[in-house]
Amino acid sequence: MAREKTILTTDEIEEVRQRATRAIAPLKVPDQGRKYKWGDKRTNAGRQLPPYYLVYFLLVELLKFPNGGRWEKVAWTIPVDFNGNGALIEHRKMGLGVFSNLTPEDEAVAAEIVAAVRRGIGAARPFFDHLAAQAVRGSRLNVRNNSPWLLSRYTYLRDQYREKRKSVKNESLYNVVKTETTLPDGRKAESLSLTFSDAEEARWIGVAAIDAFFSWTEHVLIHVGILRGKITTAEDVAKLADAEWSEKVKAAIDLAAEKEMKEIYEELLEIRRQVRNYMAHGAFGKQGEAFTFHSMTGAVPVNLTDTQGQSRFSMTFVPSFDEPRAIEVMESFIAKLWEGERAPAKLYLDNSDLPVILTYARDGTYARVMSSEEDMEIFIEGLSREIDNAANMDW
Repeated sequence: MAREKTILTTDEIEEVRQRATRAIAPLKVPDQGRKYKWGDKRTNAGRQLPPYYLVYFLLVELLKFPNGGRWEKVAWTIPVDFNGNGALIEHRKMGLGVFSNLTPEDEAVAAEIVAAVRRGIGAARPFFDHLAAQAVRGSRLNVRNNSPWLLSRYTYLRDQYREKRKSVKNESLYNVVKTETTLPDGRKAESLSLTFSDAEEARWIGVAAIDAFFSWTEHVLIHVGILRGKITTAEDVAKLADAEWSEKVKAAIDLAAEKEMKEIYEELLEIRRQVRNYMAHGAFGKQGEAFTFHSMTGAVPVNLTDTQGQSRFSMTFVPSFDEPRAIEVMESFIAKLWEGERAPAKLYLDNSDLPVILTYARDGTYARVMSSEEDMEIFIEGLSREIDNAANMDW
């Protein structure tokens, strides 16, 4: 299915501008020379404004309202006129709001301003999509880093799996529980019931840990690719996010130059294929067994496959994944991932919550600081300070 066109022509932007202008009426740019009673007190109604970036793009970028610029603890100020009443829409450290002298009349006007802005944002949605599509074509973007959280989920499940395995006494699927009751006539009666065994519960946790590992790698490998300078635009990120796991690995790791890592990768590739089949196909069986057909040799399993260009069904036997071995291989991958030239990436991705900035991938900044862990530590400290200052609006 083709995606809708989002980049607008000049004429299309003008149509959206006219539609948004009508939607916000009577909200407008203040009249030059007119004396307004401005105030700096936050209104209650202003707390209901939509996200700050939509308000800014609507009023400043699309409708050309004046922007008073930034000063201490204020990112921007937009003066507005609503039926001759002046008010300020400001993005302050403590949040976006409508500011006035806070008389009862001002509060009522603020509520009308908020309603008008909401109408305008609804009318201007094609313009916001246009801005997003334009931004994705370039590199002035940050990519959110969820690597620490995703890795923590994997390590938690891995540790739970290992702990559960300690209680496993046999590998049977069920425990047989015997219950003895006394009948009314005094005779004893014994009943049997089945409960899932510790071994089976450990398998469940093991499969969850494997799934969590691949979820983390799907995310972190893209970020490593950015830090290595292999990915420099949002379009690159989007394409790689949709690509196969193997492509993400190749963006982060030169497998041709790392024999041991290539061997680990190939084993993980088979584990991933089996887990994907097992989970995505409704857990028919670890080998993808969904059917059996009757033959002179007995019941024969038929597997669902995901191999491109081959039959959808197969009876070829492949070894099913083994949770202990899978955990071992995944741990080896994690250790190798952060060795050598990728060691500085661990400091950035798993030891901080900083976003990955595509501008720095394109201009060579990341290539420079990836040269050593010391350089990366200095860079992280400086970037963290800049981000904190921006969050505090300490311009």
